[in-house]
Amino acid sequence: TQSTWGKRGVLKRTFKSNVQILYNKESKEVTVRRWYGTRKECAGIRTVCSHLNNLFKGVTYGYRYKMKAVYAHFPININIVNSGQTVDVRNFLGEKYVRNVKMMEGVIAEAAKGVKDEYWISGNNLEDVSRCAALIHQCVLVKKKDIRKFLDGIYVSEKTTVDQMD
Repeated sequence: TQSTWGKRGVLKRTFKSNVQILYNKESKEVTVRRWYGTRKECAGIRTVCSHLNNLFKGVTYGYRYKMKAVYAHFPININIVNSGQTVDVRNFLGEKYVRNVKMMEGVIAEAAKGVKDEYWISGNNLEDVSRCAALIHQCVLVKKKDIRKFLDGIYVSEKTTVDQMD
């Protein structure tokens, strides 16, 4: 289990691949290495490094996905309840069915200030933030219609960080 902490909190991650992760306190460097690995095992080193970079960026700056509701005729009504833990989607294509999406632990949904039909999904863990954005997008997919004509839905418009990067 690898834990990372920063000004935004603590993230923990367990890696299944058998690699050594070493931290040098003096030079503040993280080394990932694998001895006598096959080609596939050595390919996992780059994946572990990418996951570690995502953890470092998450606890330092955080992640924010900006989503926009797009509709042609029926306005999509999105309510954020439980202090950002649940998103309710109503009136999609005029349907009466209410779609509920629960946010993952550590992820908060909020309406953008001053911008109509824009919503922010924020958190420290990139995988959780992107998964919540995907769940919101997938709950309003158009079924049994021509998707070239019916473009209604909630789409990710921008991927950014919560705090500005230097």
